[in-house]
Amino acid sequence: MEGRSGGMGEGRGREAGGGAEQELEPEPESEPAVAVEAVMSVQVVSAAAAAKVPEVELKDLSPSEAQPQLALSTAAVSAMAPAAGGGDPEAPAPAGERPPAPGPGSGPAAAALSPAAGKVPQASAMKRSDPHHQHQRHRDGGEALVSPDGTVTEAPRTVKKIQFADQKQEFNKRPTKIGRRSLSRSISQSSTDSYSSAASYTDSSDDETSPRDKQQKNSKGSGDFCVKNIKQAEFGRREIEIAEQEMPALMALRKRAQGEKPLAGAKIVGCTHITAQTAVLMETLGALGAQCRWAACNIYSTLNEVAAALAESGFPVFAWKGESEDDFWWCIDRCVNVEGWQPNMILDDGGDLTHWIYKKYPNMFKKIKGIVEESVTGVHRLYQLSKAGKLCVPAMNVNDSVTKQKFDNLYCCRESILDGLKRTTDMMFGGKQVVVCGYGEVGKGCCAALKAMGSIVYVTEIDPICALQACMDGFRLVKLNEVIRQVDIVITCTGNKNVVTREHLDRMKNSCIVCNMGHSNTEIDVASLRTPELTWERVRSQVDHVIWPDGKRIVLLAEGRLLNLSCSTVPTFVLSITATTQALALIELYNAPEGRYKQDVYLLPKKMDEYVASLHLPTFDAHLTELTDEQAKYLGLNKNGPFKPNYYRY
Repeated sequence: MEGRSGGMGEGRGREAGGGAEQELEPEPESEPAVAVEAVMSVQVVSAAAAAKVPEVELKDLSPSEAQPQLALSTAAVSAMAPAAGGGDPEAPAPAGERPPAPGPGSGPAAAALSPAAGKVPQASAMKRSDPHHQHQRHRDGGEALVSPDGTVTEAPRTVKKIQFADQKQEFNKRPTKIGRRSLSRSISQSSTDSYSSAASYTDSSDDETSPRDKQQKNSKGSGDFCVKNIKQAEFGRREIEIAEQEMPALMALRKRAQGEKPLAGAKIVGCTHITAQTAVLMETLGALGAQCRWAACNIYSTLNEVAAALAESGFPVFAWKGESEDDFWWCIDRCVNVEGWQPNMILDDGGDLTHWIYKKYPNMFKKIKGIVEESVTGVHRLYQLSKAGKLCVPAMNVNDSVTKQKFDNLYCCRESILDGLKRTTDMMFGGKQVVVCGYGEVGKGCCAALKAMGSIVYVTEIDPICALQACMDGFRLVKLNEVIRQVDIVITCTGNKNVVTREHLDRMKNSCIVCNMGHSNTEIDVASLRTPELTWERVRSQVDHVIWPDGKRIVLLAEGRLLNLSCSTVPTFVLSITATTQALALIELYNAPEGRYKQDVYLLPKKMDEYVASLHLPTFDAHLTELTDEQAKYLGLNKNGPFKPNYYRY
């Protein structure tokens, strides 16, 4: 699915008229002709000498190893059978001791925008002081008046006084659009040590009523949902239909497996980004027999029209763009705490849903068969629970699957980083100095994109292997303190906390752009900016100026939350890969015989990774080479895969 730089509010007065010299117009025929040899003396009298031109006044706004694998469930093998062929299936290897992959989760400066608007001065109309005056262009580019006696007078130029309105407001005085803004600390791990979004803005809408205060029903009379506006369902359906065209694997899985209904009886509660691509996943799960209830894992990434389309189709969806912190947890609770319905599968992105059930409804885990987690942050929490002996159900680590790491994290972020920065800041990347914190798969994608656009890219890393990769890829490895004063853009993608602290923020140059490409909103210490001495100024949706007392400002994008999904979009084709992986993981965990998976974190089977990849190859008219029997015997492989051992690093 961020940056911009430079000072703003710089203006210049422009002279009226062009600079080209023009010939004098001929005198009227009634005037006597003057001999060619005669020299006409023209006296230029500047009106500026008689009247002082007012100055333009501007108000400046800017100053690990896996154990032997088990067999896949019959349902998973059946779902994969048409494309996987007849190889020996394998199951995920327990990876409780294996740390998460080093990459993050999912995946001078240009002018900083100012909300202040001043009227552009227009060239004043030139009036003739005498009806006999003739117009001509003066040689200095200004408008001139020629009187019958031959005197040329420069017309007075009126320069309007420009003053930009000062719209700065103290953060604690700025009104919020939606009630229920909570400044209490979140109990979520992802929001711990970070105050909630007290100044969160929603997208522009005439209706400022919170969706929680509305009584909405779809065309079937159901009201088991909460979205911004159910009337937007038709537009959302069109977006879902477009997304289906770019998600071939998920559509193929839906077509092949819906007859067998491998998820019949599954009650899946999900907490992910609610986009058109997620809608295709949810409808695929429904076609495979599952019942779903859904909430958003990010307060900014929900597409309201898509949420409305899902609600209209009968899915209980509780999400809208611009939720407050209180709204966020309320939506999750509405998905989980419902009379007569209890989930038996969890699909999570970030771990907030899993965390909420552990805190509020721990008895639910007695009936839950497994958890599927797709982010670095969420996987890290699962490993912590497993290590502490508190993980009471099997969990599938989708994030560290090859298809997720390489395609969603690397290739997706390589494209969406530029999209997010362009949409929010309209900046040019050539020559800009950028520091990318973290060189995992997301960091690699961001660095590659920015380097290709001509940016000067620095990298910070804690892992010597990733650090060496950055050096070999041509990036300079630094500590953040070494370059924080000079860089134009700071991008975090580590999945850690307090990567950019208040000390770093204080030392940044004017108009430095700060954004996050990791899943969690704790990488940038935004809470430290909620102080009376700093002024928050909303520029546009998801773009804030944070202004210091001396006039210095930084440009903060999405309040430190995930940039690409908060401020732009991500490639649908890449999400098809991730969504298909999630669907197969759910099928595997739900249909696995009792005892196959213990209370541990498991990696996705290599066979599933290869199957997901194979479903996407027809899009490119790609043709795989097949091993001969002799070649397969020589390599010790099954002709139908898997083709690489678990320890192989792609």
